[in-house]
Parts: sequence; C-alpha cells; structure tokens
Amino acid sequence: MFRYLKKYWLYALLAPLFMIGEVLMDLVQPQLMSTIIDEGVLGLSNQNVGDLGLVIVTGLKMIGFVAIGGLCGVLCGVFTNICSQNFGNDMRKAAFRRVMALSFEQTDQFSTGSLVTRVTNDVTQIQNMVAQCIRGFVRNVMLFGGGIVCMLTLDLSFGVVVACAFPFLLICVVFFISRVNPLFSLLQKKLDRVNSVMQENVSGSRVVKAYVRENYEKERFGKANQDLVDTQLRILTIFSYMTPIMNIVLNLSVVAVIYTGSIRVQEGGVTPGNVMAAITYLSQILNSVMMFAMIFQTVSRGLASYKRLSEVLECEPVIADGETERVPAGGGMVEFKDVSFSYPGSRGESVLSHINLTIRPGETLAILGATGSGKSSLVNLIPRFYDATEGQVLVDGVDVKNYKLGKLRERVAVALQKSELFSVTIRENIRWGRDGASDQELREAASDAQAAEFIESKPEGYDTMVAEKGMSLSGGQKQRLSISRALLKKAEILIFDDSTSALDLKTEAKLYEALRTKYPDVTKIIIAQRIASVKGADRIAVLDNGRIAACDTHEKLMESCSIYQDIYRSQLKADSEPGVSGNETPADPAAVVTQ
Repeated sequence: MFRYLKKYWLYALLAPLFMIGEVLMDLVQPQLMSTIIDEGVLGLSNQNVGDLGLVIVTGLKMIGFVAIGGLCGVLCGVFTNICSQNFGNDMRKAAFRRVMALSFEQTDQFSTGSLVTRVTNDVTQIQNMVAQCIRGFVRNVMLFGGGIVCMLTLDLSFGVVVACAFPFLLICVVFFISRVNPLFSLLQKKLDRVNSVMQENVSGSRVVKAYVRENYEKERFGKANQDLVDTQLRILTIFSYMTPIMNIVLNLSVVAVIYTGSIRVQEGGVTPGNVMAAITYLSQILNSVMMFAMIFQTVSRGLASYKRLSEVLECEPVIADGETERVPAGGGMVEFKDVSFSYPGSRGESVLSHINLTIRPGETLAILGATGSGKSSLVNLIPRFYDATEGQVLVDGVDVKNYKLGKLRERVAVALQKSELFSVTIRENIRWGRDGASDQELREAASDAQAAEFIESKPEGYDTMVAEKGMSLSGGQKQRLSISRALLKKAEILIFDDSTSALDLKTEAKLYEALRTKYPDVTKIIIAQRIASVKGADRIAVLDNGRIAACDTHEKLMESCSIYQDIYRSQLKADSEPGVSGNETPADPAAVVTQ
C-alpha cells in the first residue's frame, strides 16, 4: 500500500502537521475558559469582583485561536483529500491494468462482478481508511494524550476518573470491533454477488425478456440484495449497542468529575473554572476514544478490502511476456507441433490431443468439425489467449511463448462469432483495429467486410452511435463491423472464429472474394459450420474429438474422409427440403472464390 502513498508523502506529512495545529487550539480553549470563569466572572484573585475587560480580551483570544484552528483544519482536510484521492486513483488504475493483463482463466476465477467491486468499492474503502489514518488517527491520539496531560495539570484527582473510565471504554471498543471485523469481508462478498447478478441481467436482458423470466430475476436480485442488507444490518446493529454504552460511561465520568471537583473546590484545591476545564478535557479524552472505535471500524473494513484488492494486484498473469526481443520478419506461418491442450480446472481432460499442423504464409485454411471438437480452442492458442498444455505453437518459426505479448498480438487479427462492440461511434469501433488508420483505409476495410452499404445508409453514417454491446445493430451488422475492425488492423494472420455465421450466403461469398483478391499475402484461418463457407479454402482441416481427422482440399476430403462426407451429406439434406430439388447442391459462396 505504501508504494502508492510515497508519491504523495509531502501531502501525507503536511496534513498531520496542520491537524496538530488544530488540536493544539482545541486544547488551549478550556484553559482560557477557566480564566474567564475564575477571574473574569468570579474575580477570585480580585476580592470576588469580576473583570469584564478580561472576559472580552480572553474571549477575543479564544475566537482568534478558533480561527487559527479552523484554518489548520481546512488545510489538513485539503491535503488529506489530495493525498487519499490521488492514492485511490493510482491504486484503481493499477488494479485495472492488472485486470487487463490477466488471462481468461484468471478473470473467470474472480468473476466479472467481483472484479468490478474490487476496482470500485474496495478501492473507495481503502481510500477512506487512508484519509482516516492521516487525519482522524492523529487528531484523536493528540486529543487523548494532550487532554490527559492538561487535565492532570489542573488536579491529579481528575486523573483517577480517567483511569477508572478508560478500561471500560477500551473493553467496549475491543469487544464490538472483534465482533464486527469478520463481517466486513463477508459484506464485500455479498456486494460481489449483487454486482454479478446485475451485470448478468443487464448484458443478458434480451434473453431474460424472451423467456419472460423478469420475475425470476427480480427474485434472484432481491435475494442477493437482501443478503447484502442483512449483513449490513448486522454490522449496524452491533455498533448501535456500542454508542449508547460509551455515552453512559462518558456521562458517568462527567458526573464523577463534577462530584470530585466540588469536593476539591470546598477544600480549596481547585477553582470552579478548573472543574469546568476538567469536564471539557474529559469530554475530549473520552470522545477521542469513541472516535477511535469509528476509526477502527474504517480501518477494519479498509484492510478487508485491501486484502481482496491485493489478490488482484499480486495475481501474476498466467500468460506472461516472453524474453525474445528480436521479432522475425513477417510472413504469417503458423505451426502446431504435437500440441495438446486442457482447460484449467478440467482435471486433465484434453480438448486437443497431439495436433500437428502447418499453415503456410498467405494460405487460407478452414477448420471444420462438430460442436466441442476444439476448433476455437485451437486458434485461441495462436495469440496466446491460452497456452498449450503440451507441444509448441510457432509463428514464423518462433514459439509464441517467447514473443512479447504485444508484438505477437500485433501480428494477429481476430473476428469472433460474438462481436464485442463499444458504446462509441461506428467509426471508433472500426478504428479499434488500428488507431492511426486514415478515413480512406477505414472505408476500404468496411467495404471489404460488406459493411459499407448499411453504414452509409444510416443518417449519420460512420458517426452513428452504437448502443451498449451493439444492441442497436443486427447480428449480421455487428459481425461485419467486427470483421471490418480485423481487416483494418492489416495483420499477417487473420482468424475468423465462426464470425460469418449471421451473414447470408451471398454476402458471405462477396466477403470471401474480397479476402482472396485484396489480402492474398495474409494467412487466413476460417472456422465455420457450413461446408459452403469453407469449400473454396486452400485446405480444410477436419477436427474430431480434439484430433485432426484429415486435412486436404474439398475434393480430396470428399473422396477420403468419411467425417467430412457425413457433414456434407447432412448439410445437403438440410438444403434439399420441400421446394428444393433433391438433386440440387447447396448454395455455394465459395464457388465465387474458386472461379
């Protein structure tokens, strides 16, 4: 935590210094009030004749000290907030940077809702703790220690009252804090759950409405929220007992001081002004103890939040940078050498087994297979979204684990079936592919992706705002924007992970024709479900249960691969329904590519 604070050490030092000035002004006030009572009102040293001039002069001194104390308090607050807010800002950005560096498996372990809570609410709790420690801790330590010293200078008998009251207050604070402390971590977990349910329902609102599950989700959110409220109420209930008990001890202590003071006044040991000053000092001492309870509450919650945030900050990314500084000349060759892969936590169950495959620069390789055969898992190993469990994945002859992640991913462009769009304009969404691209390059990429027509038909064209997660666009439009972004990147390796599933065959055919003619040097890896989508590829790899069953051209696979033949026949049958002649072949966009 201190490495984030050291940048602001000057503010962290100035704030307590000004707080010391404020507390000193507070400690002077009872002494001045004692003088007003004893000399200005009662006139104890002037034959019991009061002195109005002394009252005015001393009163003006008190006002002056209050003004100085107020100024010190303001400056202390300013420096405290500068320090704590900047500290929180740095810590929040550090946490976000670490989240961005985590691999998919690590973000899955934390959950999205939990990460949101940690980067927002947990950082706020730590920020509050730092502010309390800089300001509140110094103030209450000084009020407690300074109050006792000043009180004992009035009369030692007043110290007996403090000595009797303090253990009761200390026991009270320790008891209640020990009961509450374990609940703070639980409270943050309950908040995680609320955020997770909220995030799921906002992102999945269409599914919720389509299945008329609003009431069910309301109940699920209500339960998560009720758990949060119940935990918070348990904490507040415990603290609701503490304050009255401490107030009782405080008031009893005041009564004891008045009683002791009255006896000492009769004996001539102290003056009435001393008794009034002692009452004020006692209130400051015991109130500082009560405030310590509040500080301990803030510190306990802040430490619980810091523990949770540390789990993120100290989580070393599983996918780390390689050590190779020299990047080989571009070409886009991809090789899989005896590659096997299992997802973390799958207990060794292989998704891919002993894959050997070479994709030549500029080649178009299609990957076909049943659902769950490992198609997406295979291409995810190229940009290191995951690392192979066994074997090697090489790009231009270098193991991907040896690349700097940024350098590796600069060479790969990915378009996914589920298009991730942002709440900015269409232009900005496409320009994610390459920030420095010109408008002409952007329009060419959109045209090649068959997106230009629908974009330009909109009133604001490329400046049209996209709703959150692309809700304002159809599935096919979102996919075409995602493909535009990938093409604009001008990467050496282009991966389409079933990213044309929402396109009609005619549009898909035009897209593949553009890829063939305008991107001949780019290595293209296309995952698809339809043979019509991949028929014109240079080669087609058929995956079956995590293994490559065959890899060849469409014509040769039709002769030698039974799995490919079965897929072809099943799709041919699907397209030969009533209204289509049984001897007709399915629509074939790839035929355009092979012309």
